[in-house]
Order: sequence, then C-alpha cells, then structure tokens
Amino acid sequence: MKNPFRRDSGGPGRGGRRQRRAVVLRTERITPEVVRVVLGGDDLADLRAEHADSYVKLLFPAPGVTYDEPFDAAAVRASRPREEWPVQRTYTVRAVDPARGEATIDFVHHGDEGVAGPWAAAARPGDEVHLLGPGGAYSPDPAAPWHLLVGDASALPAIAASLERVPAGAPAVAVLHVRDAAEHQALPCAGELRVHWLHREAPDPEGLLELLRSLELPAGAPHAFVHGEADCVRAVRRWVRSELGVPRELLSASGYWRRGRTEDGWREEKPQWNASVESDETAVASPA
Repeated sequence: MKNPFRRDSGGPGRGGRRQRRAVVLRTERITPEVVRVVLGGDDLADLRAEHADSYVKLLFPAPGVTYDEPFDAAAVRASRPREEWPVQRTYTVRAVDPARGEATIDFVHHGDEGVAGPWAAAARPGDEVHLLGPGGAYSPDPAAPWHLLVGDASALPAIAASLERVPAGAPAVAVLHVRDAAEHQALPCAGELRVHWLHREAPDPEGLLELLRSLELPAGAPHAFVHGEADCVRAVRRWVRSELGVPRELLSASGYWRRGRTEDGWREEKPQWNASVESDETAVASPA
C-alpha cells in the first residue's frame, strides 16, 4: 500500500492527545463482517488501555493528498484547507499486549462503504497508520451488583473488552444486535455472563427494547454500558434510567453512529442528539 506520508520535512506532532505512528503486523477476518488488525511499532510501546472502552482516533489521508513526514496532523490542520485535512475515525482498542508492544483493533467492514473498514480489509503487514490517543472513561465497577452491556457491532469490541474486566462471579447480561449468527463472537468473562443476540439487518430500537423487557434480570440497579447506533442508544438509555432506576453516574451511554449519516455528518449532528438526551434526563427527574 502506498505510503501517503512523505519522509522529507515537517515538525513533530503537537497539541491534544499524543500522535503515534503504527505499523500493521497482521490481520485476520474473525467474522464475515469484522477484520481484526494488530498494530505495532515503537510509538505503541507505552500505549495502555487504562479503561475498558479505551479508544484511539485513526488518521487517514484525504483522497489524493500527500503529507510530509514527520506527519503532524495539527500542523496540517493549521496550514492546509479543510478538504486536505486527514480523515479521522474513532475505534476501540480491543486489546493491548504491553510485552509485545501490540494493539489490536477490530473493524466492521461493509464492502467499499466508509473509510476505515476498506482500509482494514486491504491492510497488509508493513502498512502505516497514524493515530491519536488513547482516551476512554468506562470500566466495570467492581462494587456494582450486576452489569448490563447493550450494543451493536460497532460497540462489540468495547463490550468484549469490558466483559473481560467484570469481576469473577459478578452477574453480567450482554444484549448484542448483529446482522446474523455468523457475526457472533466468543466473549470471555470471569463473571456469571448471560448473552442475548438480536439478529437484525438494520437498527431496531423497538425490537431491542422488546428483548430487554422480556429478560429476567438480576435485582438492583446495574452498572450499564449502552453504546452503538444513536436512536437505539437513546431508546435504551431512557429505559435504563426510568425502568431500571440506574443512576446517571452508573451509566455510560453514547451514540457511536447514526443510520443514514456518515461519521462526519453524525459528528456535526451529535450536539443536537446530546441535547435530546438532556431533555430525556429532565423527564426522568420530573415524571408526569
């Protein structure tokens, strides 16, 4: 794969989260729609997944644009027109192996759709990618009476990483929306895990709520992780807050994407979604 980052001039990375250069070590298609990419390189030697939902922002070159190296995304944004800025995509760090200096990222691949999925499907050992991070905020609370994790294929890496941190013997319920049974993955967990798969071609907030309401759930309010398609997340978030009584501080909920939107379009729209979520909070605090 052609390297779009020329090695001839430029300054060091600066500003925001640390920028890192990574090299593809190997790839594996773990389900028909998911490509696993293992990255390495000196810049990853000290990368750690402090949180279960630790993520990085991958930087892809704008079509037809070549950047000088050392590549500095902040400098590019400061000196070039917006259409030449690198394309940024956010992905969960599925696993980190500090001893080997490796980081694993799982990509959902839908043919030629999108930027990151096609890159992952075509990636070969030696290919380079730049990233920012890591960030993150959620890990299962060991003091919680039980754990609820709800999401779709985009959230499955974070849910899988989170389940690996559930304390031994702790009850956990995972509700996962994927296309079909071929997209199931093994989910190691030391806790007492129950997994429920919902098979749908497209996001289905009502179907997701119907399944959740049909389950026999453990007593008490769980520590809840609800991520994925925005309309599904909002619907489940309302249910978790109003019907399960989960306090806000024990809820991690975010829309990773929205049906019919590109990631860039969703990023522009997300402040409105956040405002809608806040209106839901008002309704929970002041029931009719």
